[in-house]
Amino acid sequence: MSEDMIPVDLDDAMTFECSPGVPCFNECCRDLNQALTPYDILRLKTNLNLTSDVFLKKYTSSHMGPESGLPVVTFKPDPATGHRCPLVTRDGCSVYPDRPASCRMYPLARAVSRSRQTGEITEFFALIEEPHCKGFGRKSGQTVREWLAGQDVTLHNQMNDRLMETMSLKNRIMPGRLDPVDADRFYLACYDLDTFRKRIFEDDLLVGLDVPGALLDRLRVDDVALLDFGLAWIGHTLFGAALNLGR
Repeated sequence: MSEDMIPVDLDDAMTFECSPGVPCFNECCRDLNQALTPYDILRLKTNLNLTSDVFLKKYTSSHMGPESGLPVVTFKPDPATGHRCPLVTRDGCSVYPDRPASCRMYPLARAVSRSRQTGEITEFFALIEEPHCKGFGRKSGQTVREWLAGQDVTLHNQMNDRLMETMSLKNRIMPGRLDPVDADRFYLACYDLDTFRKRIFEDDLLVGLDVPGALLDRLRVDDVALLDFGLAWIGHTLFGAALNLGR
């Protein structure tokens, strides 16, 4: 974590609150350059009742990350609105129950370390106290642990940790920028889930792979299972990892 962040423990008091009564309400939804995770997109497209390809075309743009060498998806910039989030309204976030993980976590930053022996993840948190935000210094009456529970971040963090595992594997096996074909495969299985499902069941994308019938049945209807499988498929197809279907 960077030096300008203040480390906090889970049982520390959370001195932050955001509501329409805070003078800067909605201002953090402007001047955005916000990367969206695959699970963010899954939740947003479902909230809006859109297929993934329609959501991606309407609301996002993509580029190759200079450090990761992987496709990165962000909200489509619109200078005319001050680069405002396309899903925010005067009354606040229009998709609040399914808002992205970075919106849920703010003003906390989260970092993780994984034990090589046990695979256990340890979390670390820090407070990002930015001068433009007027929500600081307001006692929420909650600890950091209680505040996080109220933001419903557990599944977001689990799925984002799965993405980080895949990115770490890529950096070990294939450092640098993915070639266009592999970049398209990564984008398909991570971000464009509905098209990925069509490719599986209409174009025989998984020919040659021993995928249990029960799992295939889940992939037809369960987007979270499909994303989890997609990350495993990427690790196997692009980076040569064993196709672990026991998760």
